[in-house]
Amino acid sequence: MKHIAALRKSYSRETLNETDVTPIPFDQFAKWFHEALQSELPEPNAMTIATVAESGRPSARTVLLKGFDENGFVFFTNYESRKGEEIEANPFGTILFCWLELERQIRIEGSIEKIDRSESLAYFISRPKESQIGAWASPQSQPIANRSILEERQSQISEQYAEAANLPLPENWGGYRLKPDYFEFWQGRESRLHDRIFYQMINHEWKIGRLAP
Repeated sequence: MKHIAALRKSYSRETLNETDVTPIPFDQFAKWFHEALQSELPEPNAMTIATVAESGRPSARTVLLKGFDENGFVFFTNYESRKGEEIEANPFGTILFCWLELERQIRIEGSIEKIDRSESLAYFISRPKESQIGAWASPQSQPIANRSILEERQSQISEQYAEAANLPLPENWGGYRLKPDYFEFWQGRESRLHDRIFYQMINHEWKIGRLAP
C-alpha cells in the first residue's frame, strides 16, 4: 500500500484573486455553489459543522445545507443531539464546504440561532414521510443497546400514523441558522501556494483580504 505521506495532488484548475470575487460574500458563495451544482458533484450541499461544548471540547459532523440567503445558512437537526446541546451552551460554529473535484473549500464562521418554528414545520412536512418517521424514531446522539430498538420504534410510529399524510413536528426537532461574520474562499494552486480570500465583518461592512496558504 502506498505510504500516506507520499499521497499528494497538484492543484491547477483555477485561480482566485481579490479582483475576482464579489463585494458581498453571500453572492460569492452563491456563485461557487451554482458552479458546484452545474458540475454535478455528489451532494454539493453537504457541509461539515463544528461546534464547541461548554467544556471547550470541539466536535464536528456532516449535515446538509437546506437554504441560504443574506441572513445565513440553514440546516435541520434534533435539538437534543450533541450539536444541539453544544449550540445551546455556546451558540457559535463553523461550517465547511469541501469540493475536491473543483479544488475548492469554503469556511464560514458565525453565531447560530434557532429558526422560527413555522419555518421548521414548513420544511418538516416537505420531507418524505419516511424521513418524518425517522425524526420521531431516533433519540439522536443517545446511546442505544442495538439497532432493533430503532427499527421497533420506526415500526410503531409508522403504524400509529399509517393514515396520516404527514406527522406532527417533534418538539425537539427543527432548524438552525448560522449567521456569518467571516468567510474564507480557498482555491487550490500549484506548489501548495493556494489562494485564500477572506471576508470579515468589521463595523457593519465586509472587508476583503488575502491569507497566506
